[in-house]
Amino acid sequence: MIYLQLFISFMKIGFTSFGGMSMIPLILEEMQTHGWMSSEDLSNLVAIAEMTPGPLGLNCATFTGTQTAGPLGGLIAVLGVLTPAFTLTLLVAAFFEKFKDSAVVRTIMGFVKPVCIAMLMGVLVTLGRDTFWAEGGGILPFSILISALMMFILVRFKWSVPKVIMSSALLGIVFYGILPLAGVGH
Repeated sequence: MIYLQLFISFMKIGFTSFGGMSMIPLILEEMQTHGWMSSEDLSNLVAIAEMTPGPLGLNCATFTGTQTAGPLGGLIAVLGVLTPAFTLTLLVAAFFEKFKDSAVVRTIMGFVKPVCIAMLMGVLVTLGRDTFWAEGGGILPFSILISALMMFILVRFKWSVPKVIMSSALLGIVFYGILPLAGVGH
């Protein structure tokens, strides 16, 4: 039964999102609905999925399926998330030439783009809450400092996203792992 739930959940995610960060709200909802992960686990899931090579949805499906139901669960979740893309790609390829200049297609895309932006804004609020505020309600100043520094470096020096992610991870290890162990409070 868990395998069918994983397949259907990730197929639903694949059919109702457009890849990348737009998948996160749907992944969050599915994980919480089924009780597969906590909010903190979901934040970690997104961080891990962004750090590893490959599409976000595929990485999330692999991680979630494996955590929930072992390697077979990971495979089934991946098949679920890939089924819609494969199906839709075949359909689009078959009809693209006929409808590529259609006003209807242009109108639909005019609505899809703002919806995706709104979904991303919702994700930013959710992940920001989990990243910048402690469970007890206090602000995490080092998280804010790391985020501000990485945003500055990304914009000013045009670092690649993997380089920024690795640098953030190293700073997080220092501020939240090494310094507390050394007795330096934060």
